[in-house]
Amino acid sequence: MSVTKEIVVLPGDGIGPEVTREAVNVLETVCKRHGYKLKTRSFDVGGASIDRYGRPLTEKALEACKEVPAVLLGAVGGDKWNEEPKDKRPEAALLGLRKELGLFANLRPITTHQSLIHSSPLKEEIVNGVDILILRELTGGIYFGRPRFIEQTSAGERGVDTLAYETHEIERIAHKAFEMATDRNRKVTSVDKSNVLDSSRLWRRTVIDSASQWPEISLSHMLVDNCAMQLIRDPKQFDVILTGNMFGDILSDAAAMITGSIGMLPSASIGEKYAMYEPVHGSAPDIAGQNKANPLAAIASIALMCRYSLDMPEAAQEIEDAIQATLQDGFRTGDIASNPSKEYLVDTSEMGSAVLKHLNPKMQPGNLL
Repeated sequence: MSVTKEIVVLPGDGIGPEVTREAVNVLETVCKRHGYKLKTRSFDVGGASIDRYGRPLTEKALEACKEVPAVLLGAVGGDKWNEEPKDKRPEAALLGLRKELGLFANLRPITTHQSLIHSSPLKEEIVNGVDILILRELTGGIYFGRPRFIEQTSAGERGVDTLAYETHEIERIAHKAFEMATDRNRKVTSVDKSNVLDSSRLWRRTVIDSASQWPEISLSHMLVDNCAMQLIRDPKQFDVILTGNMFGDILSDAAAMITGSIGMLPSASIGEKYAMYEPVHGSAPDIAGQNKANPLAAIASIALMCRYSLDMPEAAQEIEDAIQATLQDGFRTGDIASNPSKEYLVDTSEMGSAVLKHLNPKMQPGNLL
């Protein structure tokens, strides 16, 4: 009897439905290869949910996410909903999912593909061989701190946000970083702003205390502004970067350009019980519905799902190998195209089919282009 793997799919807005479609096709294929049945349930989220239900995240969608080991999210947001109150904007769904599911650890792998070296704006000798895991704390810090408000003053308006961390929040993300480092090069760089911020001084002290339980891991510390510079100057010095919510948000997007396109990067958001996987790119409303989006980040997110939530590590490696082979074959969406004479410019569905061909060799070439 086949075992069923069940996930929830939240396609979201913009290009989200297009890239999640290709990702689910890949997951279905590897499940069949390994003798599993795949069951998916899909729900509106973000702007799509606002349009249909008047709010960015419904209780029905949230409860469904709590009934499965993994959630695949496409993207949320777009200009259409920019004038909504902050608690009714599409992004509120993302913050709500992270908080309600307890997704405190955000994993963002930054790796370069040899076949895409020339897509990076940085020199080949700088980016070749980069393999970084950015571990971002996801449910604390300034994005969730209270108080937060805008008030009238005699001089105009005053905006307030609060950056706060508690010891237990720092301890659990630090231990996750050390755990991840044991399967890599056993090196953690903790990034903070401890020369200015009290919250960062607590962060650094707590990370140092936590490191005593992981004597085999090398721990160093770096200020966030220096880290931003070092990611561009010498990214290969890093193995695991551990940092807070806002710093991780900024650094991971900056690091994305090492690979040449944010459309290549997956992510995993993991808690004690639940997990959510999503490409790090946004909803890209300017190309939504045009079948132009790069689905490889969403497909790579499925590989992370197989590795961390679905107990399918072999399938994870197969997906990553298929992505690599597809790029070596010369298939490119517009965001990663650089040499038209040696590449095949393809659309979203064609790129997905190219990956599937490496997972299912019985597919005929006519299915691709």
